[in-house]
Amino acid sequence: MDVLLVDGYNMIGAWPELRVLRNRDLSAARDSLVQRMAEYQAYSGYRVIVVFDAHYVHGTEKKYQNYKVEVIFTKENESADERIEKLAIELNNIKTQVHVATSDATEQWAIFGQGALRISARELYNEIQHIDKEIEKKVAEEKKPSSKIALSSEVAEIFEKWRRGSF
Repeated sequence: MDVLLVDGYNMIGAWPELRVLRNRDLSAARDSLVQRMAEYQAYSGYRVIVVFDAHYVHGTEKKYQNYKVEVIFTKENESADERIEKLAIELNNIKTQVHVATSDATEQWAIFGQGALRISARELYNEIQHIDKEIEKKVAEEKKPSSKIALSSEVAEIFEKWRRGSF
């Protein structure tokens, strides 16, 4: 099994569209990242865990699932880097390959020591862009009327969101 640990705010700061969104609405940027990671998880088969530092969301540690992606807000005074290192140690075993998405050089060296592989923010962004193109290509090839009732593209899009559980 492959596990991808994602430093959430590191990705938001590195990906152009998320950086712009963050400047207007940090919560929307987080949600957008989680949604993109859900698509990555569905396509790649990796288990994805996104970790956010607590300094933007105060209080105790929070864990939840969104779009089947595990999301963790660290407890106060714990950085995402610290939590990612702990998770890399916990999850690393003979049957699991841990990958860590971060562009933090110090974190990259620390996770190498835990036996995890690193993916830079840019590499993950490029991989997700590639996956998006592959999905679009498959959808275009397989685009067939799935209903005998003619639907407008807007209604079909709403139905697709319902089907994916993201509406």
